[in-house]
Amino acid sequence: MTESLSGDSPAPSADQGVGLVVVSHSRTLARSAVALASEMLHGRPLRIQVAAGLDETTFGTDAVAIMQAIERADGPAGVVVLMDLGSAVLSTELALDLLQDPSIRDRVTLSPAPLVEGLIVAAVAAAGGASRAEVAAEARDALMGKSGHLSAPTDGATPDAGEVNAEEVVGVFSVENPHGLHARPAARLVNEVRALDASVQLRNLTTGGSPVPAGSLSRVATLAALRGHDVEVRASGPQAQEAVEHLLTLAARRFDETVEETAAPPAQVRASSISGPLPASPGIAIGPIRRLTAVPVDLHQEPLGEPAAEWRRIVESVAAVRRDIEHVRVVTAREVGAEQASIFDAHLSLLADAEMLADVKTRTSAGIGAVSAWAGCLANVEREWASLPDPYLRERAADVHAVGDQVLRALTGEPAGRMTSHGVLVANDLTPAQTAGLDLGLVTGVVLAEGSPTSHAAILARARDIPVVVAAGPEVLGIPEGTTILLDGSSGELHVDPSPELLAEYERRAADAAGRRAQQLALAEQPARSRDGISVAVAANLGSVADARAALDAGADGAGLVRTEFLFLDRSAAPSVEEQSAEYDAIAEAMDGRRITLRTLDVGGDKPLSYLPMPQEANPFLGQRGIRLSLEHRDLLRDQMAAICRTARDHPTSIMIPMVSTPGEMIEARQVLMEAAGSAGLPQGLHVGTMIEVPSAALKIEAFLPYVDFVSIGTNDLTQYALAAERGNAAVAALSDALDPGVLQLIDHVCRAARGRIDVAVCGEAASDELAIPVLVGLGVRELSVSPPAVPRVKAAIRELDTGRCTTLAEEALTLAGADDVRKLVLAMLEEDEG
Repeated sequence: MTESLSGDSPAPSADQGVGLVVVSHSRTLARSAVALASEMLHGRPLRIQVAAGLDETTFGTDAVAIMQAIERADGPAGVVVLMDLGSAVLSTELALDLLQDPSIRDRVTLSPAPLVEGLIVAAVAAAGGASRAEVAAEARDALMGKSGHLSAPTDGATPDAGEVNAEEVVGVFSVENPHGLHARPAARLVNEVRALDASVQLRNLTTGGSPVPAGSLSRVATLAALRGHDVEVRASGPQAQEAVEHLLTLAARRFDETVEETAAPPAQVRASSISGPLPASPGIAIGPIRRLTAVPVDLHQEPLGEPAAEWRRIVESVAAVRRDIEHVRVVTAREVGAEQASIFDAHLSLLADAEMLADVKTRTSAGIGAVSAWAGCLANVEREWASLPDPYLRERAADVHAVGDQVLRALTGEPAGRMTSHGVLVANDLTPAQTAGLDLGLVTGVVLAEGSPTSHAAILARARDIPVVVAAGPEVLGIPEGTTILLDGSSGELHVDPSPELLAEYERRAADAAGRRAQQLALAEQPARSRDGISVAVAANLGSVADARAALDAGADGAGLVRTEFLFLDRSAAPSVEEQSAEYDAIAEAMDGRRITLRTLDVGGDKPLSYLPMPQEANPFLGQRGIRLSLEHRDLLRDQMAAICRTARDHPTSIMIPMVSTPGEMIEARQVLMEAAGSAGLPQGLHVGTMIEVPSAALKIEAFLPYVDFVSIGTNDLTQYALAAERGNAAVAALSDALDPGVLQLIDHVCRAARGRIDVAVCGEAASDELAIPVLVGLGVRELSVSPPAVPRVKAAIRELDTGRCTTLAEEALTLAGADDVRKLVLAMLEEDEG
């Protein structure tokens, strides 16, 4: 991520001075340092760019982001780069290699100055017109004043500072980790060393091996340090004493690794059915078990470029893989746990391993192509790890292979895994990207050992009409490939190697379902009216123009939710009013005159956005999300609302405010909307509404009614907050059910207050749940917004309902104890109606 923190400064021009780039592991630290330095400038313009952190909360540095920051800060007078600790220096050096224009590289000075003090004096010097050499010199001497003030009086007994720093500090620790110094504790050690200003060497005293640099994971792993081995730590430099003490303390804590039993391989499943799975996406799928298989990367058919170009390819690919792994690590920590996520630390350390990267660069300099250079280096490291004496440590060579393979695939564009034959995909879990890339010509259904019905992967699967069962447990991973498996994504039923009778029954059900889908699609253009003549609008949730076209084809009555944050996810800078309006117009035109509801940016928590800075928070789900974050960035909100007003002048449009907790937030949002509308005033026909996602908003609905034309209940978040069960967390997936009577009572409270005054819609996943639809209609909901493929099915379900019976059903559901009881009640009613 790069950003300019001198927003009032004019664009770089020939008469401006030296530009500055701040590289830090922490985005918060970098911003604060720039803010402090800016106080010293008294309004004088200065180009300062920041390349800090991998996101708002994750520490790290990114060579590509640093390169972009240097390019933006560059001018005729050049650039001075200030860095904090460890890998920030390495990443910056890699960034220089990435620069396409060698003249820019020649104008860059990397400063060894301390980050904060150096930045302050460098900013003052640069704003005063000093040359690049003068700015760098000022930064380098930044600590002289502090040193002079704090230094003790010298006498003959005090050693020279240089002599103190040159002395080595030595310590010894005993390895207490059950599996020795394997990938995770080794990665923790390496990362701690890289953050210190010290040169640290390690040696296995028990085996008598040679010393290795402690900042290189590939070398630390070759220590083959098992439980009970003694390891010597030898450090020199300004923080040598601190380094040794810190590593000895860390070793005594087993590098904070929890003691776990060695995981046994999954047993072969022989039972005819598996207990515990959860339904995630409706539909029946039958077929042989298939797994994602990767096509090997061809290491011998690559075009050779100039050595500099080949090295640049490697650096760009490494940076891309780093970003992917950091994202996976954050998601894993949130959804599975920090201990499980820490395995990715070893992967990240390998990608920043200075010795390994130096080996690769040497190979490219010798004329070897990028793919062969990377593969050759990683093969050597993998062989070293595979030759270690301990079997557990030998297995960790898989980490090297996994990371190496990711970079090779980034270099070649070869996908990481694909299904090569028709069947049911069985996997531990899927990322949203993997789900989006599934070949619908091959995948008949998906079974996941982990996962949640409300995960983003499950939402994508529903949007793509793929039957899915989740939380099936690790035993499914032990079923041999090719075994017939049967799944029902509506009930969560899962059968392995079903009997001929069961297979025939489900094949009949699948054929009946296919026939019903064809009939539903044929009637999709018609309105959804219940048996007693009550109309219920069925709209679509959209995230793109393509979604809008699919929704129109599916018979949607409108767009009940347009997730505007999805439209510009790949942007590093905020889109202009014109760009946003053009996207909204395209969606409106694709919907052919039907009303579209544009939700303002709903980011934060589990939905970061690269161009919108977010604070680091202990619990992002309860922090700056939705309208709270937008009101902190009023210029962005005002621009978005201005774009919505433009679209509303030509198309039926509604604006919806997310994550509202108090009427005051709604009032403030309407004030910004009035500012955005300008002298022309609000467009005629623009409806203003809010999402009801927070229990307090549902309970205080009367206070909101004067300020809204409609409300839409987001059952995903409302359920999450009402039941204190984070969506996406497999451990509480069964608890997070919108049919829990506690959630239904909140919906009932909203519908009773709104009746006859404003419309109430539901845009969460419950809107497409066939067992939830009768209850929602009975409570008074008159619009359901669902994924485009679900529109025909939901309309068909409504046509089978009698709203009087639904009202009676809903009243009884409110009195029950749990979601399971509600589902049984609804199922009994539907079966009675069918009979």
